[in-house]
Amino acid sequence: MIVIKTEEEIEKMHEAGKLLADIHKQIKKMIKPGVTTMEINNFVDEYLAEHGATAAQIGYNGYEYATCASINDEICHGFPRNEPLVEGDLVKIDMVVELDGWLADSAWSYAVGEVSDEVKDLMKVTKESLYKGIEKAKIGNRLGDIGNAIQTHVEERGYSVVRDFVGHGIGREIHEGPQVLHYGKAGRGQRITEGMVFTIEPMINVGEYPLVMDENGWTARTKDGELSAQYEHTIAITEDGPIILTNQE
Repeated sequence: MIVIKTEEEIEKMHEAGKLLADIHKQIKKMIKPGVTTMEINNFVDEYLAEHGATAAQIGYNGYEYATCASINDEICHGFPRNEPLVEGDLVKIDMVVELDGWLADSAWSYAVGEVSDEVKDLMKVTKESLYKGIEKAKIGNRLGDIGNAIQTHVEERGYSVVRDFVGHGIGREIHEGPQVLHYGKAGRGQRITEGMVFTIEPMINVGEYPLVMDENGWTARTKDGELSAQYEHTIAITEDGPIILTNQE
Protein backbone atom coordinates (compact mmCIF):
# COMPACT_ATOMS: atom_id res chain seq x y z
CA MET A 1 0.00 0.00 0.00
CA ILE A 2 1.21 3.50 -0.85
CA VAL A 3 1.22 5.74 2.23
CA ILE A 4 1.16 9.45 1.34
CA LYS A 5 3.22 11.54 3.75
CA THR A 6 2.47 15.03 5.07
CA GLU A 7 5.07 17.80 5.05
CA GLU A 8 5.62 17.24 8.76
CA GLU A 9 6.15 13.52 8.28
CA ILE A 10 8.55 14.12 5.41
CA GLU A 11 10.55 16.46 7.61
CA LYS A 12 10.79 13.75 10.29
CA MET A 13 12.06 11.34 7.65
CA HIS A 14 14.49 14.01 6.51
CA GLU A 15 16.01 14.09 9.99
CA ALA A 16 16.58 10.34 9.80
CA GLY A 17 18.02 10.83 6.32
CA LYS A 18 20.45 13.52 7.46
CA LEU A 19 21.77 11.20 10.15
CA LEU A 20 22.16 8.40 7.64
CA ALA A 21 24.01 10.71 5.25
CA ASP A 22 26.36 11.75 8.06
CA ILE A 23 27.16 8.09 8.68
CA HIS A 24 28.04 7.51 5.04
CA LYS A 25 30.36 10.49 5.14
CA GLN A 26 32.09 8.97 8.17
CA ILE A 27 32.32 5.58 6.46
CA LYS A 28 34.01 7.22 3.47
CA LYS A 29 36.82 8.29 5.81
CA MET A 30 37.11 4.77 7.23
CA ILE A 31 37.31 2.84 3.97
CA LYS A 32 40.86 1.64 3.28
CA PRO A 33 42.75 -1.62 2.89
CA GLY A 34 42.89 -3.51 6.18
CA VAL A 35 39.58 -2.27 7.56
CA THR A 36 36.89 -4.90 8.03
CA THR A 37 33.23 -4.48 7.22
CA MET A 38 32.45 -5.74 10.72
CA GLU A 39 34.36 -2.76 12.11
CA ILE A 40 32.26 -0.50 9.91
CA ASN A 41 29.10 -2.25 11.06
CA ASN A 42 30.01 -1.82 14.72
CA PHE A 43 30.80 1.86 14.14
CA VAL A 44 27.35 2.37 12.59
CA ASP A 45 25.62 0.62 15.49
CA GLU A 46 27.45 2.78 18.04
CA TYR A 47 26.99 6.02 16.06
CA LEU A 48 23.24 5.44 15.84
CA ALA A 49 22.97 4.74 19.56
CA GLU A 50 24.86 7.95 20.34
CA HIS A 51 22.33 9.91 18.28
CA GLY A 52 19.17 8.32 19.66
CA ALA A 53 18.53 6.22 16.57
CA THR A 54 18.50 2.51 15.75
CA ALA A 55 19.37 0.26 12.82
CA ALA A 56 16.00 -0.78 11.42
CA GLN A 57 17.54 -3.75 9.61
CA ILE A 58 18.35 -5.57 12.83
CA GLY A 59 15.65 -8.17 13.36
CA TYR A 60 14.06 -7.63 9.93
CA ASN A 61 13.19 -11.17 8.84
CA GLY A 62 15.89 -12.34 11.23
CA TYR A 63 18.70 -10.14 9.86
CA GLU A 64 21.36 -9.63 12.55
CA TYR A 65 23.42 -6.62 11.48
CA ALA A 66 23.16 -2.83 11.37
CA THR A 67 24.45 -2.79 7.80
CA CYS A 68 24.65 -4.84 4.66
CA ALA A 69 28.20 -4.99 3.31
CA SER A 70 28.55 -6.41 -0.19
CA ILE A 71 31.96 -6.78 -1.85
CA ASN A 72 32.88 -6.99 -5.55
CA ASP A 73 30.53 -9.54 -7.21
CA GLU A 74 28.08 -9.42 -4.30
CA ILE A 75 25.09 -7.39 -5.46
CA CYS A 76 23.40 -6.74 -2.12
CA HIS A 77 22.64 -8.03 1.38
CA GLY A 78 26.17 -9.19 2.11
CA PHE A 79 26.94 -9.87 5.76
CA PRO A 80 29.58 -7.77 7.55
CA ARG A 81 32.67 -9.90 8.13
CA ASN A 82 36.01 -9.92 9.90
CA GLU A 83 38.16 -10.43 6.81
CA PRO A 84 39.95 -7.17 5.93
CA LEU A 85 39.20 -5.25 2.76
CA VAL A 86 42.03 -5.30 0.25
CA GLU A 87 43.36 -2.82 -2.29
CA GLY A 88 41.10 -2.68 -5.33
CA ASP A 89 37.92 -3.93 -3.65
CA LEU A 90 34.53 -2.42 -4.43
CA VAL A 91 32.32 -2.43 -1.33
CA LYS A 92 28.68 -1.44 -1.01
CA ILE A 93 27.35 -0.37 2.41
CA ASP A 94 23.56 -0.28 2.82
CA MET A 95 21.55 0.64 5.92
CA VAL A 96 18.14 1.73 7.16
CA VAL A 97 18.04 4.27 10.00
CA GLU A 98 15.09 4.68 12.36
CA LEU A 99 14.81 7.97 14.22
CA ASP A 100 11.71 8.80 16.28
CA GLY A 101 9.73 6.12 14.47
CA TRP A 102 10.58 7.27 10.92
CA LEU A 103 12.94 5.58 8.48
CA ALA A 104 15.48 6.49 5.82
CA ASP A 105 17.37 4.09 3.56
CA SER A 106 20.58 4.62 1.59
CA ALA A 107 23.35 2.51 0.04
CA TRP A 108 26.68 3.75 -1.28
CA SER A 109 29.58 2.23 -3.21
CA TYR A 110 33.14 2.75 -2.02
CA ALA A 111 36.48 2.15 -3.69
CA VAL A 112 39.06 0.53 -1.41
CA GLY A 113 42.41 2.16 -2.03
CA GLU A 114 43.42 2.39 -5.69
CA VAL A 115 40.93 0.57 -7.89
CA SER A 116 40.89 -0.41 -11.55
CA ASP A 117 39.48 1.79 -14.30
CA GLU A 118 36.71 -0.78 -14.65
CA VAL A 119 35.63 -0.22 -11.04
CA LYS A 120 35.87 3.56 -11.42
CA ASP A 121 33.69 3.56 -14.53
CA LEU A 122 31.12 1.18 -13.05
CA MET A 123 30.81 3.39 -9.97
CA LYS A 124 30.51 6.53 -12.09
CA VAL A 125 27.79 5.14 -14.38
CA THR A 126 25.84 3.62 -11.48
CA LYS A 127 25.85 6.88 -9.54
CA GLU A 128 24.85 8.82 -12.66
CA SER A 129 21.97 6.41 -13.23
CA LEU A 130 20.63 7.07 -9.73
CA TYR A 131 20.43 10.79 -10.41
CA LYS A 132 18.97 10.20 -13.88
CA GLY A 133 16.17 8.33 -12.12
CA ILE A 134 15.69 11.02 -9.50
CA GLU A 135 15.32 13.64 -12.25
CA LYS A 136 12.22 11.77 -13.46
CA ALA A 137 10.66 11.51 -10.00
CA LYS A 138 8.25 14.40 -10.50
CA ILE A 139 4.53 14.86 -9.98
CA GLY A 140 2.64 13.68 -13.06
CA ASN A 141 5.38 11.38 -14.36
CA ARG A 142 5.10 7.63 -14.03
CA LEU A 143 7.33 5.17 -12.23
CA GLY A 144 8.26 3.67 -15.58
CA ASP A 145 9.91 6.98 -16.48
CA ILE A 146 12.36 6.45 -13.62
CA GLY A 147 13.21 2.90 -14.61
CA ASN A 148 13.55 3.78 -18.28
CA ALA A 149 15.94 6.66 -17.56
CA ILE A 150 18.15 4.38 -15.47
CA GLN A 151 18.09 1.46 -17.89
CA THR A 152 18.79 3.64 -20.93
CA HIS A 153 21.77 5.36 -19.32
CA VAL A 154 23.26 2.08 -18.09
CA GLU A 155 22.74 -0.08 -21.15
CA GLU A 156 24.06 2.58 -23.53
CA ARG A 157 27.33 2.22 -21.63
CA GLY A 158 27.43 -1.56 -21.83
CA TYR A 159 26.25 -2.45 -18.33
CA SER A 160 23.15 -4.29 -17.10
CA VAL A 161 20.44 -3.51 -14.54
CA VAL A 162 19.61 -6.05 -11.82
CA ARG A 163 15.95 -7.06 -12.11
CA ASP A 164 15.40 -9.02 -8.89
CA PHE A 165 15.69 -6.12 -6.45
CA VAL A 166 13.82 -2.83 -6.74
CA GLY A 167 13.23 0.47 -4.98
CA HIS A 168 10.29 0.77 -2.61
CA GLY A 169 8.12 3.06 -0.61
CA ILE A 170 9.29 3.74 2.94
CA GLY A 171 7.98 5.54 6.01
CA ARG A 172 7.30 3.85 9.30
CA GLU A 173 7.93 0.50 7.60
CA ILE A 174 11.01 -0.48 5.59
CA HIS A 175 8.96 -1.68 2.65
CA GLU A 176 5.80 0.14 1.60
CA GLY A 177 4.30 0.73 -1.82
CA PRO A 178 5.11 1.46 -4.54
CA GLN A 179 7.74 -0.78 -6.04
CA VAL A 180 10.21 1.23 -8.10
CA LEU A 181 11.79 -0.77 -10.93
CA HIS A 182 15.14 0.34 -12.31
CA TYR A 183 14.22 -0.73 -15.82
CA GLY A 184 11.12 -0.52 -17.99
CA LYS A 185 9.22 1.63 -20.45
CA ALA A 186 8.59 5.34 -20.15
CA GLY A 187 4.96 6.33 -19.66
CA ARG A 188 4.08 3.10 -17.89
CA GLY A 189 3.31 2.31 -14.27
CA GLN A 190 1.94 4.16 -11.27
CA ARG A 191 1.48 7.91 -11.58
CA ILE A 192 3.84 9.83 -9.27
CA THR A 193 1.97 12.06 -6.82
CA GLU A 194 2.85 14.57 -4.12
CA GLY A 195 3.62 13.06 -0.74
CA MET A 196 5.08 9.80 -2.03
CA VAL A 197 8.35 8.79 -0.39
CA PHE A 198 10.38 5.99 -1.89
CA THR A 199 13.88 4.75 -2.60
CA ILE A 200 15.66 4.61 -5.91
CA GLU A 201 18.53 2.14 -5.66
CA PRO A 202 19.91 0.85 -8.96
CA MET A 203 22.21 -2.17 -8.79
CA ILE A 204 24.33 -2.25 -11.92
CA ASN A 205 26.52 -5.09 -13.18
CA VAL A 206 29.55 -5.18 -15.45
CA GLY A 207 28.26 -8.43 -16.94
CA GLU A 208 24.76 -9.85 -17.25
CA TYR A 209 22.02 -9.21 -14.71
CA PRO A 210 21.11 -12.79 -13.57
CA LEU A 211 22.10 -13.52 -9.98
CA VAL A 212 22.56 -16.39 -7.58
CA MET A 213 21.86 -16.53 -3.85
CA ASP A 214 24.37 -17.63 -1.23
CA GLU A 215 23.51 -20.42 1.18
CA ASN A 216 22.87 -17.84 3.91
CA GLY A 217 19.62 -16.94 2.14
CA TRP A 218 20.46 -13.24 2.05
CA THR A 219 23.48 -12.44 -0.07
CA ALA A 220 22.89 -12.05 -3.81
CA ARG A 221 25.84 -12.11 -6.21
CA THR A 222 26.27 -11.93 -9.96
CA LYS A 223 25.88 -15.30 -11.65
CA ASP A 224 28.83 -14.65 -13.95
CA GLY A 225 31.11 -13.42 -11.15
CA GLU A 226 31.41 -9.90 -12.56
CA LEU A 227 31.41 -6.73 -10.47
CA SER A 228 28.27 -4.98 -9.23
CA ALA A 229 27.76 -1.46 -7.84
CA GLN A 230 24.86 0.30 -6.13
CA TYR A 231 23.84 3.78 -5.06
CA GLU A 232 20.58 4.52 -3.24
CA HIS A 233 18.71 7.55 -1.96
CA THR A 234 15.40 8.00 -0.21
CA ILE A 235 13.42 10.76 -1.92
CA ALA A 236 10.19 12.65 -1.22
CA ILE A 237 7.90 13.92 -3.96
CA THR A 238 6.89 17.58 -3.53
CA GLU A 239 5.34 20.23 -5.74
CA ASP A 240 8.82 21.74 -6.06
CA GLY A 241 10.30 18.47 -7.31
CA PRO A 242 11.98 15.53 -5.58
CA ILE A 243 13.78 16.13 -2.29
CA ILE A 244 16.70 13.81 -1.55
CA LEU A 245 16.23 12.97 2.12
CA THR A 246 19.59 11.15 2.35
CA ASN A 247 21.64 13.76 0.51
CA GLN A 248 25.32 13.71 1.51
CA GLU A 249 26.13 17.12 -0.01
